Order: sequence, then structure tokens, then C-alpha cells
Amino acid sequence: MTRRSHGGVTNVNPDVQQLYLEKRNKENPQEFLYEDEWVKADVIRETIHVKDSESVELEVLETVHGPIISEFANETDADPSTAFSVDWTALEPTTELSAILRINRASNWEEFEKGLEYFHAPAQNFVFASKDGTIAYKANGKIPKYKNSEDALLPLPGWDSSNNLTENIPYDKLPTLINPEKGFIATANNKVITDEYPYHISHVWAQPYRYTRIHEVLDQKNSLTIEDMKELQMDQKNLRAEWLVPIMVGVLENQDLTEGEMAALNLLKEWNYFDKAESPEPLIFHEFASQIEKQLFSEEIPDDIYSMFKGRGQTLDFLISSAYDGESPIWFDKNGGINKVFKDAFHQTVANLKESYGSDLNAWAWGDEHQVYFAHPLSSISILDKFFNSVEPEPVGGSGVTVMAASYDEDGIVDHGASWRFVIDLENLKKSYHIVGPGQAGHYRSEWYGDQIMDWVNGDYHLTKINDYKGEELILRAEYIQALG
Repeated sequence: MTRRSHGGVTNVNPDVQQLYLEKRNKENPQEFLYEDEWVKADVIRETIHVKDSESVELEVLETVHGPIISEFANETDADPSTAFSVDWTALEPTTELSAILRINRASNWEEFEKGLEYFHAPAQNFVFASKDGTIAYKANGKIPKYKNSEDALLPLPGWDSSNNLTENIPYDKLPTLINPEKGFIATANNKVITDEYPYHISHVWAQPYRYTRIHEVLDQKNSLTIEDMKELQMDQKNLRAEWLVPIMVGVLENQDLTEGEMAALNLLKEWNYFDKAESPEPLIFHEFASQIEKQLFSEEIPDDIYSMFKGRGQTLDFLISSAYDGESPIWFDKNGGINKVFKDAFHQTVANLKESYGSDLNAWAWGDEHQVYFAHPLSSISILDKFFNSVEPEPVGGSGVTVMAASYDEDGIVDHGASWRFVIDLENLKKSYHIVGPGQAGHYRSEWYGDQIMDWVNGDYHLTKINDYKGEELILRAEYIQALG
């Protein structure tokens, strides 16, 4: 069969889990209140086998909403008469394999969309393109139907059946786009609905900067080449900095700054907003954004809760915008206002970077802190580390808000990005371009185990061809990948 269409996937980030507050029967801890009656939970006994130790026996209670989860928290003073259960679309059997088989055989959008009906979890943004010129998009999967979006913010009373999430957003009402007038479709985990959309999908979307940059680049040309798309996948323009740095300058340039702080601010004033690994400006900017978060939140939010604070970037941007526009967000007010918060954060930024990288600001580099390291899952076993992780971390550009996605944890190591980059022209489906990080082979002794790390860093793509061979047979040839080991 000749392949006539292609699809791609990103995560919708939907709200598909719901916590319920359950009332437990003090006389029988396996019963929970539901519609004025005590209902016995299903009891599932699990045995966790522990090496060189005794096995651990666990008793999982499953209510009408889902399993009780609070019993596994380290809270010794928790009220035993209450508990948390969790409902989640992925707790039910799903049919993703059937969906993949169907969409892999699809020759047009109608067949592709029909196959997507079987893809339930996790909910994904699917983009589609076919040789007949059709392009399409669908936010697909089982997404619970809430009565109102506020219900998704806090645990719901589990004893009231009216809070049950028994329906999902109808399949034909999921966000869908076919052949838009602008001529292209893009997703980057961004908000995919308008405020007029009648159903709740999520309160936490990715910041809009990656999508906006993609839209900006695609909108500049009517015709795009393979090279254009390679460059776009590796694009390191930081639109968050393009928005925030002028605000920084407006707040800070008339304040009493040290000579080093003024030098750092002057670097930002001349920056082109690209998160290049060799540049000092992104190092200063990202440290400053981190310090503002600490100024606003660290004393009020405990460390173990702070790690669960999703959407910090969006929240911070909203607070900064509000404070700069003359409003009075309480988070800024209680810390002395935007002028004090920015000055204290910038002072700490420069002090930290000088301590880590020396006093010569022009010698600072984003890549000194921001590095990629493809750690093998088994390398956490200390004796295996030197075998599986033989390659040192490599400086890399980009960030969590650039099209070249490279989010990072507190030690600067990139922990989120594209594991596989792929570009194809639908005019010629027998030729495509790929980067597979860190390499094609999974065996650490193979020469192809980590040989694409620098290609991932630098954006060096590998040409892959599919050629006719002996009439009906096909042979896959890759110029770079000579064997699979």
C-alpha cells in the first residue's frame, strides 16, 4: 500500500484526573459514604517483592470513583475518617493499539479521524497532512465533561453522585481544524481553544511562546523548504525574553545598581533574544526569572508543595504583567512591590552568576549551565553508570520557551525535549530527514548508541530514503545508519 498521509502528535495537557474527598466508616474502614449509604470498596491485595528483604504487602481500596491514594502519603496525623480517591481516564481499559493500526492504514483525513476514535488516553493533539493537500488537527482522547471548570480545581465530595464524571466531551465536539485559511497548522502544547469553547479541557497550558514563534516563522513565507523546517525545529528565539526584558529595563535602569549589575543589564538591552549556548544573556535572563519566582513564592509555598506547582511560568508572567500595568497583585505587594522584587532578584542573579562563573560577564555562557545529558534509566544503579553514561553532558542552546524545546531541572540538565526530530516533504514521501537522540542503537557497546548526541545539539539531520526494490519489495536505507548492530 502506498502511504499517502502523515500525522504528528503532542500532548493536550488535559484535565483527566479528579480527586474526591471520601468519608470513611469508622466502624468499617473498607466502607465509604455514597448517597447516604456505606458502600464497601473493592479490596485489591498487592505484593511488592523487595530484593534482599521481606516482601511488602499492600491493600488497595477502590471506591466508586477509583483507588484510595492518601493512605500511601507520609502523613501520620491524617484524619482516618477521611481519604482521597482519584478518578482517571487511564484507569479504564483503552484501545490505543487499535487506533494506531487504523490510522497507519488511513489514506485520507476521514479514515484517519475515524481511527482516532479508538485513541482514548492520553489525550493528544494530532496533526495530519496528506498528498491531496488536506491538513487537519484534532485534540483527541477521553476528556471528562465537567459541569463547570471550577469543579476541576479542588477535590469534589465523593459522597454526592452528582459530582461523578460519567461523561466525556463528545467526540464530534473535540477541538478540530481542517484546511484553515492561513494554510498551516501548528501545536506546541499551547492553549487550543478560545474562551467561548463550551467545555473545560485544562487550566494549565504551556506558555504561548513556542507556538507564537512557530506561527511567526510560518507566516513569513508562502513557500517553505526542507531547510526552512529544519531551521524552525532548531529555532532558539526566546519570545518570553522579548516581552520581559523591556519590562526589566524599564523597572531597573533608574534604580541604584552596582557596576556589575548595570553591565549585566546593558548586555540584556543589546540582546537579540536567542538562547544561544555560547551567549551570556540567556544565562542572565533565565536566572533572573528563577529568582523572581523565589522572591514571590519560596517563603509561602513549602518545598514539597512547590515542586507540584504546575504552570509557574504562566502564573509569573500574569503577575508581572499585572504589576507592571499598575495593578496590585498580592504576591508583589507583600514583597515590597515590583521595583523591590525586580531589584532584589537581579542583585541575587548577578551575585549567583559571579560566584559560579567569575566576574567577567562576557565570559559567561548559557551552555555552562544549560546542558543535555541522555542518562540511561539503569544508570541510577551506581556500578552501571560508567557503562551506560559514558558521554559527558554537552552545552546546548534553547530552553523551555523556544521552538527547540529544551526544558531543564534545577541543576541545568535538560530533561525535556524532542527525542526524535523529523522533517518530510509530502511531494516526495520516499525521502525524509531525522535526528534520533542520543542514537539509533540501545546497546551501550554499539557505536550507534550515543553517536547522534552532537547532531541533536547542532541540528545535523540524517537523510533516510525508501527506494523501490525488485518491484514490490522495499528496502530502507539510511546514509548514516549503516546497521542496527
